[in-house]
Amino acid sequence: MKATNKLSILICLACLALLSACKKDLAKSTGTIYGGPPPKTWQEHWGGPHVYLLKRVYYDADDAIYYDANMDTSVTWPYKTMSKVWQYAKKTYGAFGDSSRLYVVLHGIVTPFDDALGGGHPASYFDASHDYRNAIDCGLGDWATPTGQIIGIPVHETGHIICGANNGVQGSPSDVLWGDSKFMEIYNYDVLMNIGMEDEAGRVFTQMQSQYDNFPRANSQWFKNWFYPIYSKYGHAAVLSKYFKLLAANFPKKQNSIGYEYTRNLNWGEFIHFWSGAAGVNLKAQATLAFGWSMEWEQEFKNAQEDFPAVKYPY
Repeated sequence: MKATNKLSILICLACLALLSACKKDLAKSTGTIYGGPPPKTWQEHWGGPHVYLLKRVYYDADDAIYYDANMDTSVTWPYKTMSKVWQYAKKTYGAFGDSSRLYVVLHGIVTPFDDALGGGHPASYFDASHDYRNAIDCGLGDWATPTGQIIGIPVHETGHIICGANNGVQGSPSDVLWGDSKFMEIYNYDVLMNIGMEDEAGRVFTQMQSQYDNFPRANSQWFKNWFYPIYSKYGHAAVLSKYFKLLAANFPKKQNSIGYEYTRNLNWGEFIHFWSGAAGVNLKAQATLAFGWSMEWEQEFKNAQEDFPAVKYPY
């Protein structure tokens, strides 16, 4: 065999090996068909009433939809809508593990026994409970039209994955301050605005103008006086994403078997400090308007500026 022919063969083999490696890397980063289809069934094993054998009714590169036996299979809007939600989430906040798919479990509530399946819960690729999949599990008696809570609950649950598995770190150290739903209000608004559901986003905005909470003080309006001013003035989704990036890069964490996990929660001064870093401005005045201010917060804020100097903004 001529040397030139041998060289050609070697080059071809090298190219094939490189193509194979690229496909494997692509499968890890995008969850495309190279990684194979999701399973046709999924047996629930996460406790309580979650004992159903779920059936896969749809999948694409971005989501896999599973229904229990009580779901109306004529309901198909979640297929593409939840795919758009997850596409936007990944575009805005980055990757969540090796798989690009969001696993969406929907339950139909038809009997009093099913009531315990109502509402929703999330899991991320860190969680063995849901087989290390980015997943949401939601139950309602009516899934016909994606309006109000019918779209709000699934989007809300994806927000918990955003908070709790962002930038390779497990945990949400902000939850102790904003509770279950305060970040989700601005998150839902932003997602709906960016997946072609502006009318639903408008309903969220209107609702939030009269939404009050009793923390951190009575009559706090988280959306109106905190999140929306920051969101609208300092970059929309970019400022939300930067907050989580700053936490992942700077807040105390330790390595675990999959990535990292936060080792403690934020205090109020640290919370204001990291949001100030995300916005690029000192948000003490905005925090005072939204929540009030105290000598304790003042000291925590000063300590945070000293403890996390890489989080920068004009002091």
